[in-house]
Amino acid sequence: MVSFDEVGEMLEDISLSLPKDFFKELNGGINLLPDTRLHPESIGGDLFIMGEYCHNNLGRYINIYYGSVMMVHAHLSHDRLKIVLEQILKHEFVHHLEALAGEKDLKIIDDIRIEEYKKRKR
Repeated sequence: MVSFDEVGEMLEDISLSLPKDFFKELNGGINLLPDTRLHPESIGGDLFIMGEYCHNNLGRYINIYYGSVMMVHAHLSHDRLKIVLEQILKHEFVHHLEALAGEKDLKIIDDIRIEEYKKRKR
C-alpha cells in the first residue's frame, strides 16, 4: 500500500503539472486528509468520496481523502495510483472552474451517476 506521504508527493507532482489558471481563487489549496469518507447515498458501505471541492466561509479548496482512496485503490501499483489521483484531482478542479464560471454541469453529471448507482443497488 502507498503511504500517506507518498500520496502527498504524488499530488504535489500532479499539481505542478497543471496550468496555473486552474489555481485561480483556490485560496485554500489542495489538502490531503487521512479520512475515509463514505458517501451519504452509499448503500452497503461501498461508495466513498475520494475528493471534494469546497467553497465556503473558509474559501475555495480541494480535499483529497487518503482513507477513501486506499479503501478502493490500495491494490494499485504506485504508477497506476498516480493516474487515479490525477483523475480525482482534475475532477475536483472541474468543479472549481465551473464554480468560478457559474456553471454546474459536472455536479449534474455527478448527481445522475448517484441516481444510477442507487438504481443498481435496489
